[in-house]
Amino acid sequence: MPAIEAHNLYKLFGRKARDGVRRLEAGADTAELKKAGLTPAVVDASFSVEEGEIFVVMGLSGSGKSTLIRMINGLHPPTSGHVEVYGENLTAASGKSLRRLRRERISMVFQHFALFPHRTVLDNAAYGLETQGVGKEERRRRAHDALEMSGLTGWDDHLPSELSGGMQQRVGLARALAADTDILLMDEAFSALDPLIRRDMQDQLIELQQKLGKTILFITHDLNEAMRIGDRIAMMRNGRIVQIGTAEEILTDPANDYVAQFVADVDRTRVLTASSVMVPPVAVLGAEQGPRVAHKLMREHQIPAMFVVGRDRTLKGYVTESDVGNNLDKADLADLLTPVPEAATVSADTTISDLFGPAAESPSIAVLDDEQRLVGVIPRITLLSALGAYAEVEANAGSGGGGGVDGADGVDGVDGVDKEAVDA
Repeated sequence: MPAIEAHNLYKLFGRKARDGVRRLEAGADTAELKKAGLTPAVVDASFSVEEGEIFVVMGLSGSGKSTLIRMINGLHPPTSGHVEVYGENLTAASGKSLRRLRRERISMVFQHFALFPHRTVLDNAAYGLETQGVGKEERRRRAHDALEMSGLTGWDDHLPSELSGGMQQRVGLARALAADTDILLMDEAFSALDPLIRRDMQDQLIELQQKLGKTILFITHDLNEAMRIGDRIAMMRNGRIVQIGTAEEILTDPANDYVAQFVADVDRTRVLTASSVMVPPVAVLGAEQGPRVAHKLMREHQIPAMFVVGRDRTLKGYVTESDVGNNLDKADLADLLTPVPEAATVSADTTISDLFGPAAESPSIAVLDDEQRLVGVIPRITLLSALGAYAEVEANAGSGGGGGVDGADGVDGVDGVDKEAVDA
């Protein structure tokens, strides 16, 4: 069951808002409704957020994203449509049920911290627990633990005025964590922070989400931030969701010209990953095969080296054509194996910007999964080809990629990557 489901949400401000929904459903545009004194803030928004996912709603000012998140936590009743939280209809909930959902299921982190200036950092972090009726000792213990997770060890007894902006935002995050709800709603939570502090908070959020498995709905106007932290991103324009997808999907397959232009300046090397450019090896050897088989395969495929894997496809090393050619009489490859340098192995989620170092170490990068099994390769020449393709994409305000196998420069091939998408 998804943690959050939004079904055909509309929010119009003005008289006869429901009539405005009917007109929109019949094909009227938002300009017509504005002439009639109606302001369509959200138009026919549908999406689901899976448990443990960071789902980012991204749009410029006036796109409807903040109105959308206020419908998700019940602050704004939809003009039409409904919201479900773990299968429970939040839109139809009574006041008592809605308050219970907010206490037990949903916490909010605001843009401007929303701290009580006269309360200590610890008491601010414990406030949500206080509203839940948790005893003093228990809430102070949980708040203290949340402050430690948020990087505020030792600041329990200080007042908010003694903290920097970034530290105050950490208190807001700690308050949400202390409440131990399943869902965190974050409305432009980092937008008031300086760029370096903002980057640090993004790192902290990703780390906490991986550790705690919270479901996070994150609102931002910053595409770089959305690309960096989001498992999936919903792009909004004029109240409508125009595309939902991973950062990679939005970069490589924009739904329309608006999205394509929006992402045109994104540095793909900081968003796209090794999985985008890796290719299957031209050929691999089993560790049980001998030099004669290796020699034959390398001559057939005109490659100077080959990766060697075990029966479970874990990477054992590589052999070169000269080594096997000079040792055809040996029974197996064990004595001819050269270990693959650790620097020349990466995971599939390594960003392309982080592949340049490994490419300098080896003519072909091995892409491994969590069990150290070989899942793909990235020849140096393929990486360079991909970068050239991205440069052309940016020049044309579009998207693209490249890939292939390099016979003379390594063992195999690759394709795909992002720029200031991380330099928030």
